[in-house]
Parts: sequence; C-alpha cells; structure tokens
Amino acid sequence: MKGRLFYFLPLIFLALCCEEKKIQQKQAVDLFADERQEGKAYVMKPQECFDESEMVVSSGSVTLVDQSSGRGKSIFIYRITSGEVLKTTRDSVINFSFQFLSNQKLPFKKDSVSYIYLKKLEGYRFIAKEMKLKYQWLKAAPVYSVKQEN
Repeated sequence: MKGRLFYFLPLIFLALCCEEKKIQQKQAVDLFADERQEGKAYVMKPQECFDESEMVVSSGSVTLVDQSSGRGKSIFIYRITSGEVLKTTRDSVINFSFQFLSNQKLPFKKDSVSYIYLKKLEGYRFIAKEMKLKYQWLKAAPVYSVKQEN
C-alpha cells in the first residue's frame, strides 16, 4: 500500500499545482492603468500652436480644394486666397493664393476669420510636386477663430 501511495502522491501534487497556475493566468494585471487615457486627444493651446508653427496666417477665405479618402490616410488640401501673415520662419514673401495639406478635415466657418497654423510639409513628395504644396497643418492644433476687438 505504501508503494502505491508514493506513485500517486506526485500525480496529485502535479494536478494541484496546474490548477493554481490556471487560476493565476486568468487574472490580468494592467501595469499602465494610471497612464491610460482612452478617447482623450491632446489639444494645443493658441500660444503653444503659435510657437510650434513655422507660419501663422489669419484668414477668412479658406476653401477645401481636394480630398482623398479610402485607401491609406485621408488627405485634405485647402486653399487660402487672401489673409494676413502673422508669423513666418521660412519665407520672407508669401504669395496668396497658396495651398496646404491636412490629415484631418478642418471645421472652418464661412463667415469667420480663423488662425491657420502651418509647418513645413514632410513626406507626400508626389502630391507636393503636383499640387505645389509647401506646408501642412500643425498636427495637434485645432481651428481657433480670431476674436474681433471693439
């Protein structure tokens, strides 16, 4: 009887250990629970947008010229026909009308003047050559309207 017990004892021990491991594997531990912020995008403040951009224009005549969606990233091309240059680091003379690219659809209002925050175009060399693009929208910048002073 003692001989049989020695054969079954390791099997019973192994079965109990396996059950404990299965229980431990079912409990998921989230190490980054405090750092996770799902559904919240970073939105830049107006002064931060102004500092980060290479060119800032205030204009009320911004129109959507072309858009591409479907395969790959969505691309929107806007044209500014007139406006006032508030900051530029690259070009000393800006000729209106010019176009810029954005990866998101921008909510410009028809009868209001908005700030346009731009940076140097990175990538998109075939589109840039064909559409004569030099600038793209600053990624985390929202559309801020210019407040009229009385």
